[in-house]
Amino acid sequence: MAQENDGGPATLKQGDLRLLETEIAKTLLGSQLPARLAFIAKDGTPRVLPTWFHWTGEELVMPTFISAPHVQREASRVSALRERPDVAITIDTEGFPPHVLLVRGKATVEVVEGIVPEYAASARKYLGEAEGDGYIASVDQPGTRMARIAVRPAWVGVLDFETRLPGPMAG
Repeated sequence: MAQENDGGPATLKQGDLRLLETEIAKTLLGSQLPARLAFIAKDGTPRVLPTWFHWTGEELVMPTFISAPHVQREASRVSALRERPDVAITIDTEGFPPHVLLVRGKATVEVVEGIVPEYAASARKYLGEAEGDGYIASVDQPGTRMARIAVRPAWVGVLDFETRLPGPMAG
């Protein structure tokens, strides 16, 4: 338990990047929960998409396909994020009390020939080693191109609904 004014997790203000070092953030970043990526679509309306992610220790990476034998067209989020890179991301549990990691930042989009390494790592995390490797082998074909969508956190929030509550509930 953090003591008052010791700079521990309970005293860090929402927005502080050091919240990424809290146990809740570390647990959520290492979990099999999907991240939910919020962005503004090309038509100007908001979107939220569940997505696999990989935490590098500095960036949340959420690759998506641009082209592949099983892909009909580039994911629409790619051009939308290039146009409006400001995003919000949440990773949260379903049980009570919910644990929530909130991240804000700017997305960068880099085109990669073949499979983005973080996508392969995500496949193993979400599907298991053997199934993940099998899936990657099935989609890593000539002509496969991906967008490496990465967000370096600029603002971080953590909620546990016990010691860290949303603003209006926190008093």
